[in-house]
Parts: sequence; structure tokens; C-alpha cells
Amino acid sequence: MNPTTPRTGPVPGRTAARRTRTAPPRRAAGVGALLAAVLLALLPPARGPEAVAADSGSSAVTKRGTKGPYDDFSGLEVTVHQTRNLRAQGLRVTWKGGKPTESYNTDYLQIMQCWGDDPAGPRREQCQFGAGITSGGNFGTHIARRELVVGTDPLEREYDELIPDPDVPGQLTSPFVPFTPVSGPPTKKVTDWTYFSSGDTNEEFFVATQPDGTGEAAFNLQTTREAPHLGCGDPLGSGARAKGRGCWLVVVPRGSHEPDGSTGNNHRPNTSPFSTTNWNQRIVFPLDFLPVREPCPTDKAERRMTGSELVTDAVTSWQSALCADGTTRFTFTQRGEDLARGGLLNPTSTSPGLAFTVAPVEGGEQAGIVHAPVAVNGLTVGFFWEAGGIGLVEDLKLSPRLLAKLLTASYPYDVRYLTDTAPVPDHLKGNPESIVRDPEFLELNPEFRRAPQAPQVYPGGILLAADRSDSARIVWNYLRADREAREFLDGKNDPWGMHVNPYFKDLRLASQGADEFMKADPTETELVSNDRTIKYGLTDRSPYALDMHDAARWVRRGTNNAKDQAQHDNVTNGPKLVGRDVLIGQRHAYGITDTASASRYQLQIAALRNADGAYVRPGTSSLLKAVEQFRDSAVPGVLAADPARARDGAYPLTTVTYAAASTTLPADARKDYARVLRYAAGPGQRQGTAPGELPYGYAPLPPKLKAQAAAAADRLERGGPAGPGTGGSDGGAGTAGAGTDSGSGAATGSGGAGTGGADAGSGGAASGGTGGGAGAGADASPPPAGPASASGAGGGNGGPLTGQPAGTGTTPSQVLGAIRWVLLAVLVAGGLAALAGPTALGIAGRRRIPSDSPRTGIRNLKSG
Repeated sequence: MNPTTPRTGPVPGRTAARRTRTAPPRRAAGVGALLAAVLLALLPPARGPEAVAADSGSSAVTKRGTKGPYDDFSGLEVTVHQTRNLRAQGLRVTWKGGKPTESYNTDYLQIMQCWGDDPAGPRREQCQFGAGITSGGNFGTHIARRELVVGTDPLEREYDELIPDPDVPGQLTSPFVPFTPVSGPPTKKVTDWTYFSSGDTNEEFFVATQPDGTGEAAFNLQTTREAPHLGCGDPLGSGARAKGRGCWLVVVPRGSHEPDGSTGNNHRPNTSPFSTTNWNQRIVFPLDFLPVREPCPTDKAERRMTGSELVTDAVTSWQSALCADGTTRFTFTQRGEDLARGGLLNPTSTSPGLAFTVAPVEGGEQAGIVHAPVAVNGLTVGFFWEAGGIGLVEDLKLSPRLLAKLLTASYPYDVRYLTDTAPVPDHLKGNPESIVRDPEFLELNPEFRRAPQAPQVYPGGILLAADRSDSARIVWNYLRADREAREFLDGKNDPWGMHVNPYFKDLRLASQGADEFMKADPTETELVSNDRTIKYGLTDRSPYALDMHDAARWVRRGTNNAKDQAQHDNVTNGPKLVGRDVLIGQRHAYGITDTASASRYQLQIAALRNADGAYVRPGTSSLLKAVEQFRDSAVPGVLAADPARARDGAYPLTTVTYAAASTTLPADARKDYARVLRYAAGPGQRQGTAPGELPYGYAPLPPKLKAQAAAAADRLERGGPAGPGTGGSDGGAGTAGAGTDSGSGAATGSGGAGTGGADAGSGGAASGGTGGGAGAGADASPPPAGPASASGAGGGNGGPLTGQPAGTGTTPSQVLGAIRWVLLAVLVAGGLAALAGPTALGIAGRRRIPSDSPRTGIRNLKSG
């Protein structure tokens, strides 16, 4: 709920005489206020207390199971941690009081998504279930299908007789529960995959309970876009009052008995959850979905926005609130930051007027480009890894060198599936076959030593976004900032003899970095199907994701979507490439994504080594600590990520995204875009799941960045070209040395994550002149990256987020610093006047600014 701003002005009905009688106390209070204001003007702003990660919108629902005829589930309590404002996302489900799963045989949960308009819950025909695949014997033959076994359930009345086999004329087969979609005919046989199949179902047909009776799963919710046959989120109604069609999450607990009381082979219940006795034990949770539609009516005037994927989740949440407050609809197109910057520098009549970018718009002085910080996010390696002998992997450490190995396809299994006819390629001989055989990985993750994995049982090639972006450059700069990773990229073997894939060695990644993730290895592997051949390469074996959100979605499914198997295609009468089945218990994938997407899909997050040598995960505290240590970019007042500075618990892949627009736009456009900036830095920083709120996974802007954004909005609305030397920026945090990348290997190259006008740092990176971690991979003495404050966070005299930028112009950081003293003088003068007349203090009281304390926290699978 939004807090109500307390009334600070005069109360209606009070007379002048009443105000006169209270003048002496008010005069005394005015003196106190004056003194307090003086102290506030002189002292630096205090940091707020660290916020604790909150649950998703306080819409968690807990329900208890019931006693069945043979198995007792009355002690089982299942909690769905978010039931409102849902979208395509991961949904956290936990439970306690269950009977521990016995050797993958008994006592487990089955979870499925269903549609249905009956307030009592869905029918079994309305549930998406029955296409899951598992490995190993008969496990899953019935429990993962819609098929019922005649005679095993004394309560079954509807599907209790054999039916004609549609594939074998004259033969009978077991009955099944057909799937009935929200629109369309029901399925006609148990293997009818008209609506969903093993490739896109989200069912969890076997989720184990731990020895202490607890369990946890992250269910992959689908909206009508991903599963139109369920219709979840279909708009019901019209206009602003439209709601999304609700759906259901159904949990069917399974014990050790079949519906007829038997225990079956190895005590494993093999019947379908749709068998009446099993279905009667279901626990049903209503799910409230956000409407899947355009966030604003199309008859409103359009203002176009474009840019970084790092703000996609935030902007798509803010759109509806911005629409409700005005006559304008703000549309957003996700695209690479370099293209977004180019659109501002060389606009056309159809160019978006507002661009979101991480690195600033350099050379925008004449265009009067204003930059406003709007989002703090992070890049991360998100993973979902079911490892034999270990179970669900929850903790993973990756050094910069390990990440460099993954990004350069230096493990043979990342390039091809190894067989007798497809051995290790010559250029990768001597390298560990996959990461689970790498001594460096095993040293950091010793649990894998206790349960050795076959080299092919690992997450496959790491999922990477296909486009060029500031995000990719930040990742490469992170590797360049670490001595071990930089030397590996430059061709030095690791201590165990592993070498970089030679096809990546000559790309100058160690010295220059890049703004993309390359697939440089040209190795092709030949497959034969029906005496015809087909080849696959690195982009098939380790394919690209469309973007970081797509990477997170595939990771949640436990696959990197590789296609390295040959199958006959009846259409072309030749072979085609297909993927491997995603098997329950053997799902594993990882990818580079952003913290908002990782939170949305409830991924586990790898800990990465920062400049201190500590392994850190992204969280509110670690992200904001990193922001304090950012350096200045080439544009005064705009901060640049610098992984080489990430110390004292700071997360090294933290990002700040800026909104940029030109002060030469027409006045009405400037006013509209200024409203976006004010919302983004104000109400848009309140975290939650409702439309208009900041999604979990972001860290709320610190007060100084919010002030910068507000100042930038004012500057944009005023308009007019920027003055000489201003740098066109209205977001101040600058310090000297912003014009070049003075020795830091963490940033270089045009269009990167905060580079200078000259690439002064690339040589230092290659020669070991870059700051690194304090552990084994650290440089012994990191070089300076421009003048730094006493705090070591960089920044000039004002500390990590304030100070004097290079150049002669005035940015909001300077303006705010100057305003502090102007404000002090005004307050003193106003205070003296107030002593002579209390009216001034009454006016001052009405100008009080309410405080803001949004809920914060980076949510992952273990939080909340």
C-alpha cells in the first residue's frame, strides 16, 4: 500500500488568533528546525539501513493435505509463495511435514498448471500433464501420463474400461483422461501432442521430499503466450479494468500405495495422478495472472522508448502506471545499446526519443543529451542443475578463469558430443572433457568430488545472448580485470595444463574485450541417418539464446536447447537436427542472464569472485556496494561499471542503466519523457509484483542516484541545447580522469561499459597492469584508475557518488553540491526572518518532503 503523506500545512478552520497564540512555540521550533537544517546541509547524507529480501507481494498461500484411504497427507503443508500478479515466471513452491522420498520410489509430489473457471477448482481434463519424460526402466510409464490402468482404482467410474486403440484397428487399449483446452477440441489419444508435448510442458511429475520432510521446487509458470491452450492471463473485460484469466496450480501428493491399496513393485506407485483416488488428494491453489495485453490503449498518443534489456522487466512494469497517469502511451523496444545511442545521435523522424543504455551517449554535447540513472541490476550466471549423487545443486562457485573457459568453448564437450566417431578435436586435446572434470572447478566445488560425474552429465555449453550489448562488454571486462582469466585468454595454460580454445586466442579478448559473445570455433561434426549425412557445429551444440531473458527461460527448463542428434524428417525425406530429451533428474543448464530474469525464473545463482578474492552473489547490499565503487565514464556525471574495483562485499557484475534523451526535442515530448524519468526514480523504485512496481531482482536506486534522475528530468523538461563543456549530462557522480580509461583493464573500446575517448587501458590489461582480485587470481598491486577519494571507491573529493568531474561544465552532482551551500544560506536567512515573523516557518513546514522506504531485495530460489 502506498503510504499517505502526512499533512504538514495549516489545519483548516484554525483562526488567525489561534495561530498567533501558538507563535512562540513555533518560533522555538523554527530555531530547532534551522539548526537541524544547518547540520543536514553540512553533513553528508546518511545511508539507510540494509533491507531484507521480501517475499513476492505477500500473496503466499499455504494449504494442508488430507488423510487418504491408505496414505496420510494430513501433516503435509504446501506453500505457494506468490499467487497474485503472476506472469511467465518461476513460482516458488515449498512444503514441510511430508514423508521423505524413498530411493525415488515413494512419497513425492506431482505439480501441474491447469485452467478452469469453476471457483471450486479445475477438472482433471483441464490440466497440462502427461508429456514428461524420465530415464530408467518403467519409472514414469504411468505416473507421468494421462493413461489410467483399468482395475487399479475402485473409485474410478468415468475412465474404467478399455477403449479402441486409435493406432491399431481392432485392438483395445487403456483409457486415458483427455486434455480439454480453453478453446478447441479435446485430445483423441494419450499421445496426442496437439497442445503440449515433452518439449514444452511445464509439469513436475516427480518432486522429492527431503529426509527432514521438507521440499522445494521452482515451477515454470506459463501464460497464454507460452500455452494458449491454458489461456492464463487472457484479458477478461476491456479498458483499464480488464483482468487476466486466472488459472490453478494443482499439487497431487503421492505415498507408497496404489489406489487399490497395493504397494506395487518396489513399493512404487505407478498410477496416474488423474486416477480418481489419487486426484481426490489434490491440493489446489488459485493463481491470479496479470492480463497479457498491451499495457496502454492504442488510441493514446505514442512516445517511443528503446534500449537495454537490463530495464525490460522494469519498464514493462512501469508502462501501465505511466499510462494511467496521462494521455500518453509509452512503448518500449528492446535493442542493443549501441543502436539506441546511435538513434539519439543521428535521429530520424521515427527514432525513439528516449533510450536506455549502460554506457553513456558520447559526443552528445551538441544534442543536449541528458542522462538519468533509472535501474540498478546485475549480470549473473544463473543455473538449474540436477546432478546424480548430489541432487539439486544449490551452491556453485565460478572463478573468472572458469568463466573464461566457458565463454571460449575450451571444453571439448562444449564443441561436440564425444563418441568413437567424433573424438576430442585436435585443438582441444589435453583439456578436461567438461567442466565437471576440471580440477579448478572441483577445487572450488568439492561436493562434485564426492559424487563424480560422467563428463557428459553437465549443463552443456553456457547459454549466451546473441546480440551485441554493453552487458557483454562488462562480462569481458570482468575477465580482463582478473590476472588469471586475462592470462588464460592470452594463451597461458592454467596450472593443470588446460589451454584456451585457439580459435579465441587471436580475438584480442585479453587486451580489448568485446561487446558480444563469439562462437569462433568452426568445428563441424558429421552425423549419419538412413545413409544420409548432416553436420552440426558450435552454434548447434552450444546455441545462442535470443537474449538474457530467453537464456533464463531455457535454464529454468533445464536445457540449453542444443540440437546435436540426427532424426529422419518425413517432409524432406532426409535427416534433421533435433535436441535430446529433457529427462527428470538429469536437467541441467546455465547461462549468463540478468538478476531480474534470474529472480523472475527462480534460478540458482553462481557466486563470482570479486577484486578481494571473495565469492559474492548479487543482492541488494552487494549491488549497491558496487555502485559506490563505480568510476566515472567519459561523460561527466555518468558512472561506469568497473569490476576491478569491486571490493568489500561488492558484486563485480553490477550495472546501472541510464535513460538518455535530448533537450532539443519538442517541448511536449520533453515533458512526457521527463515524466518517465520522475516515475522511474520515484514510485517506480517501490519493489513488488504489481504493475508499476520495481520487479524483484533489481536493487532500488540509492538516494543520490534518485536525486540525479530528478535533476535530469528537470533539465530535460526545461530544454535547450547543452552549454559548452557540459558533457550533456545531468547525472552527476563524476571525478577527474573521466576522459580516458586510465589503466583499468575493466573497460575499453567504443560503445563499451564506460570507456574513455582514448583506449588508454588496453595495453595495461595485456601487460598485467590491471587491478585484479586479492586471491590467487589477483594482481599484486592494482594500478590506479584515476584520482580516487580516501575511501578508495573512486570519485574525487566527494566520495564514490559525488565529486568534481573533469571539464568545466556543471552537472547535477556539482549542482547538488553547490545547492547544499546555497540552501544553507537560504535557510539561515529564512530562519532569521522566521524569528521576526512565524509565517515564514509555516510556509517552510508545508514544503516538507516525505521519506521513501520501499521494500528491497534480490530474490532467488533460496530467499523470501
